[in-house]
Amino acid sequence: MPVLDESVAALRRFNRFHTRFVGALGGSLHGSGFTLTEARVLYELAQRDGWLAGELARDLGLDPAYLSRILKRFRLAGWLERERSPDDARAQRLLLTRLGRDVFQPLDAASRSEAAAVFERLDPAGCARLVAALGEAEALLTGGGEAAALRPTIRGHRPGDIGWVVSAHGRLYAEDYGWDIAFEGFVAEIAAQFLREFKPGRECCLIADLGGQPVGSAFVVRERDEVAKLRMVIVDRPGRGLGLGKALVRQAIGFARSAGYGRMVLWTNDILHAARAIYVAEGFRLVAEERHHSFGQDLVGQNWELVL
Repeated sequence: MPVLDESVAALRRFNRFHTRFVGALGGSLHGSGFTLTEARVLYELAQRDGWLAGELARDLGLDPAYLSRILKRFRLAGWLERERSPDDARAQRLLLTRLGRDVFQPLDAASRSEAAAVFERLDPAGCARLVAALGEAEALLTGGGEAAALRPTIRGHRPGDIGWVVSAHGRLYAEDYGWDIAFEGFVAEIAAQFLREFKPGRECCLIADLGGQPVGSAFVVRERDEVAKLRMVIVDRPGRGLGLGKALVRQAIGFARSAGYGRMVLWTNDILHAARAIYVAEGFRLVAEERHHSFGQDLVGQNWELVL
């Protein structure tokens, strides 16, 4: 299929807009003294301890020699240290030092603030459209066609999604755990409050989408000024086994950080083993639990907390 000149021009126009929008043309991102590439390397190191240099170069699409120069700068500044990999004595794992994390924090805060400012200019429908458009663009640029449609994406909520969330909770918890219809009513009340009091930039509903259909959700809502609450995390049967639960929770945590919260809390029950495993893996800490009788069952409720 011949490529239209208009299509090429449109993509190039967007690339020019985007490089200007994210500050890629300047020599210092957010006035930090870091180039865009250096800031991205620092971001990845802050998200995960134990990167191998070759692995990081491959994932970021960087020339290994160029990455080596960046890592050397970080190491000489005292921001980075290396330790021998327990899996391969010849390899060294990359670890940010406390000083490196202190350097990263204001850069990350500036980036979060800039992203949040974009959404603050939009109404809820506009926020959802932008998130959906970004997800669709990523899917098309990384694959396209039917293969992209079969890959799950995570987007903001659209009209009709909240009804699906309520229905999925009622159906799955009845089928999997024998909970009665009171649970669906409980979820409906939470969902209705979210829609009535939705705070763009401070709250979000993340929807996992597979082939154009919702298959999962996670909500971030304001509990207090400094505290976000993770709610209504669920993955329907067609989306299971794809890592969507972990992806939804991780993206919800990222949103809470970008919104400026200092802590995230959640309430769950001890029988939800898969969900609890995800919370533990992401760093949540069990702070309290209590027996209760709800939804037709004897349960043990648990409160978890994460410092962001």
